[in-house]
Amino acid sequence: MADACGQILVGSGLTVLSHPLMYIKVLIQVGHEPLPPALGRNLFGRPVQQLPGLFAYAKHIIKIDGKTGLYKGLVPRLCAGALGTVVHSKALQKCQEKDFPQVVGGQQKAEEGSLLHVVNETTKEMIARSCATVITHPFHVITLRCMVQFIGRETKYSYMFGSIITVYREEGIWGFFAGLIPRLLADIISLWICNLLAHALNKYAIDDTMNHKGEIKSVSTALTGFLASMVTYPLVLASNLMAVNDCGLAGGMPPYAPTYPSWLDCLAHLRREGNTGRGNSLFFRKLPAGKKYAVDQKRFF
Repeated sequence: MADACGQILVGSGLTVLSHPLMYIKVLIQVGHEPLPPALGRNLFGRPVQQLPGLFAYAKHIIKIDGKTGLYKGLVPRLCAGALGTVVHSKALQKCQEKDFPQVVGGQQKAEEGSLLHVVNETTKEMIARSCATVITHPFHVITLRCMVQFIGRETKYSYMFGSIITVYREEGIWGFFAGLIPRLLADIISLWICNLLAHALNKYAIDDTMNHKGEIKSVSTALTGFLASMVTYPLVLASNLMAVNDCGLAGGMPPYAPTYPSWLDCLAHLRREGNTGRGNSLFFRKLPAGKKYAVDQKRFF
C-alpha cells in the first residue's frame, strides 16, 4: 500500500508538470492551428515555412485563458493516474501469484532472462496494463474533451461530475469508452515491441564483458521505447480523435472536423490525408505538403 501511495504521489507530480505539453499536443492532434505558419529555419539553417511550436502555442493559450488555462482537464487526468496505479498494482500482484498459470511452458519454471520468461512476464504486464486502461478510460475521455473545448470555447465539460452526467445522458455508457480499442492496441503492441526488442538486444548485441553495460542497456531501452512509440502513434492519434468524435464539441464535429463511423475509418482517413503523424512533434513542425491554411477556421484543409 505504501508503494502504491508513493507511486501515486510521484505520478501526480509528473502529471502536473507534463500536463501543458499534453494539452498542446491534443489540440494539435485534432487539427487546431490558431497561429498561421511563419518563416523559420530548419536544422541545417535553410529558410522554411514552419508551424508554431510548443512555446508559441503555450503563449497563445496563456493570452486567452491565462496560465491556469494550460491545465484544463488536469483533475480527471489526475484521477485516471491515481486509479490506474492502484488497478495496475493489484492486477499485477494477482498475476504474480504462484497459482496464476504460465502462458507458455505449462508448470515449468522459466529461467530468468530466457525468451519463455520474457513472454510470461510481458503477458502478465499486458493483463495488468489492460485492466488499468479499461478502468481509467472514462476519465481519459473526459480529459480530452475538457481540452478540446478550447477550440469552440464551450463549457460542457468544465467540471468532472457534470461531465460524467453529460456523457451518460448524451451517449450512454459506451460514450465513456470512445476510442478505447485503438488505445488498448497501442499499449499492447508497444509493450511487446519494447520487451521483445530489449530481450533480443540484451541477448545478442550486449555482451557481459562490455564496459558500461548498464548504461548501454539503458540506451537500448530508450531506443526500443522510442521505436515502439513511433510504430503505435497512429493508433494513439486515432484513439484521441475517436474520444472527441461527434461529441457535441466544435473540435470534433463538421465543418471543423469529419465524423467517423469507427476507429478504422478514422485511421484510414488519416492515412489518406498523410496525417498519421500529426502532433507527434511539438518542435520544428513542418508545413503539411499540399495543404492550405484557413485563417477563419484556424486549421488546414
